[in-house]
Order: sequence, then C-alpha cells, then structure tokens
Amino acid sequence: MSRLGKMPNWQRTFVICGLMTCSFTGLMYLLGHQFQIQRSALGTHSILVAHGIAAMLATLAIGSVLPFHIKAGYKSKKQWWSGFSQLGFLAVLLISGALLYYGPEEIRDGVIDTHWIVGLLFFTIFIFHAFTKLRVNSHRH
Repeated sequence: MSRLGKMPNWQRTFVICGLMTCSFTGLMYLLGHQFQIQRSALGTHSILVAHGIAAMLATLAIGSVLPFHIKAGYKSKKQWWSGFSQLGFLAVLLISGALLYYGPEEIRDGVIDTHWIVGLLFFTIFIFHAFTKLRVNSHRH
C-alpha cells in the first residue's frame, strides 16, 4: 500500500460490493414490502434472505477495514463527518437488524421504520464518502 489507510483493491472491492449488495437488496425489500411496489417480486422472503446474507458479508467487510482505514482516516482528519456517520448508522443498522430477528413483537413496527430510514441515510452517506474518495484520487493522477 502506498498511502496510509488506503485499502488494497481486493478489500475495497469487498467493502463496496458487500455494502452495495446489502443496500440494494434492502431497497428492493423496502419497495416491495413496505411500499407495495412489485410486492410479488421485490417483497419476497428470498429478497429478505439475500439482504440478511449480504448484511453479514457487509459486516465482515467493514470489520476488515476497522483496524487501519478508520484509524488512518481519524489521524488524517479527512472525511470525518461521512466516515463516523457511517459507523454510527451501521451500529444502528446492526442493532435494529438483530431486534427485527430476535426482538419483541411490541417494538417491531418502530424498529422496521428505524431500520429502513437509517439504511437510506447510510446508503446516501456511503455513496458520498466513496464518490469523494474517487474524485480526490482521480485529481491526483
């Protein structure tokens, strides 16, 4: 690695693909199940299963960058807002995802709303964070 905190290509691909797959399957399920758009195709159990598996892989991918990427980002004082926002949102998504699976029925509706709203916020900031990185890197070459 040439720069402190720069991910190797395999890891960057793993993180981006993991988070994008998780985000897209979550969005598909949200559209189908919550908003009744193409429910028979998008709101299915298979999409929900794909989202759950993608979430596990995305968690593994994020865990792989915790030791160095986040530390380097903190030290560089660059993209703090988007980086730490993502971490906070991911924590909420992990907890709300676990509560959707294991939590009590009485809080389920509120947890569902929290999960998809935070998921959309996370996805927006993730795109911004990645795009800013790509734009900065393309200007250096």
